[in-house]
Amino acid sequence: MDNQDTIINKVALSGLITFDLATLAPQGDRILFDIKDQLFHGLILREKDFREFIKTNDWSQYQDKNIAITCSADAIIPTWAYMLLANKLEPYAREIIFGDLDVLETFLYEKSLEQLDMSQFEGERIMVKGCGDIRVPESAFITFTRKLSKVAKSIMYGEACSSVPIFKRKT
Repeated sequence: MDNQDTIINKVALSGLITFDLATLAPQGDRILFDIKDQLFHGLILREKDFREFIKTNDWSQYQDKNIAITCSADAIIPTWAYMLLANKLEPYAREIIFGDLDVLETFLYEKSLEQLDMSQFEGERIMVKGCGDIRVPESAFITFTRKLSKVAKSIMYGEACSSVPIFKRKT
């Protein structure tokens, strides 16, 4: 009768390590800085007006924020305008990139993955968690898999009850 009362957790005994990329979610607010708001009639960036904006804007509002600089209007923006923005944001912002919020999120995850010690996965069977409350960019899964396949014994995607095999080292 004792055998019937014992529940064996086969997943725990398998030596499978579950890793959730959402644990690498970078901190800080994400802000889209759209230059279109500074265009004259929504078409032209006038240097004098833009320099006045640069001079008088309260840049401290971007303290510790992650900033994506873009222009969503169909206008030609000179490179120096982006450079002026980056220069003014630099003392305050945590990160500054050119692109939209998706590009920013990709950049932030790539930076987190660069700092991840992959030796912890050496020779291990890894389950990469597939879904959760925090959106993880597909690029993070690709970068993580590329790095993980150099050290792990095997890689699976999903949950222990429903996984997709990705990689298995041949011995």
